[in-house]
Amino acid sequence: MTFHPLGPYLEASDEVREALAAGRPVVALESTIISHGLPYPANLKTALAVEEVVRRGGAVPATIAVIRGQARVGCDRDDLERLAAGAVKASVRDLPALYARGGTGATTVAATATIAAQAGIRVFVTGGIGGVHRGWGETLDISADLEVLGRVSLAVVCSGAKAVLDVAATLEYLETKGVTVVGLGTDRFPGFYLRATPFPVDAVAADPAEAAAIVSARLASGLPGAVLVAVPIPAADELPPAVVETALAAALGEAAARGITGKDVTPFLLEAMRQATGGRSLGANIALVLNNAAVGAAIAVELA
Repeated sequence: MTFHPLGPYLEASDEVREALAAGRPVVALESTIISHGLPYPANLKTALAVEEVVRRGGAVPATIAVIRGQARVGCDRDDLERLAAGAVKASVRDLPALYARGGTGATTVAATATIAAQAGIRVFVTGGIGGVHRGWGETLDISADLEVLGRVSLAVVCSGAKAVLDVAATLEYLETKGVTVVGLGTDRFPGFYLRATPFPVDAVAADPAEAAAIVSARLASGLPGAVLVAVPIPAADELPPAVVETALAAALGEAAARGITGKDVTPFLLEAMRQATGGRSLGANIALVLNNAAVGAAIAVELA
């Protein structure tokens, strides 16, 4: 596979560049889920499976990462294997240093959305967005994902915010940033491992076509900011709420005891959740990402 420059520190694979030039549907995919969200070798297997789901849906997958100092839109198999073996976690603030030093990094939701928008991609699929962390009043720990979603113009398909976050505060922050939160077939914001939280969405879309119409209207109007398409985890893969709360409470307590802070919190909590649930949370995470990929491909096809 060869790669071609789209701009300074930005390159795309032949397949992605040709699809964008022809106006064919393209779906951006993040890479922190490969390096930090799932253990090896499940991470590599899932990355390949997600790309295949996007292809079956009629769109071109574009996994995004920083590879040797370039923001790469459309990673190849070698890139995915390198990321699965481990790479630094790269948010927007980390990009300049990686570019200048020729480094490699797995891009977060914030960094992936930024790069996808620079490349002209209109649909981005992830598992769950970052957000406002529990205890944020003392730590001010608020993910850069929310700031970026307030300024980039694209659709972000997810299953809500990661389960370890303060969901109510996250939704308030999204409202402040003017992000439109659309529930796919639900009037409640999904809870990652759970199909619903008590909190309402801004609008309900019956299917991907209706979600695409809302995205199209926002893009055409020139409004800055994203449309967050919130997709519940498939019913068969949802974890019991009591299991989630018990495992999460234990994971949060352990993180506090170890003094884990900042960008290390989410990967630690997800792994602790996996261990506490006997691997059930890992299966749920994979299931929701694959489902989101199918929805994202359908939206991208509609927009194209």
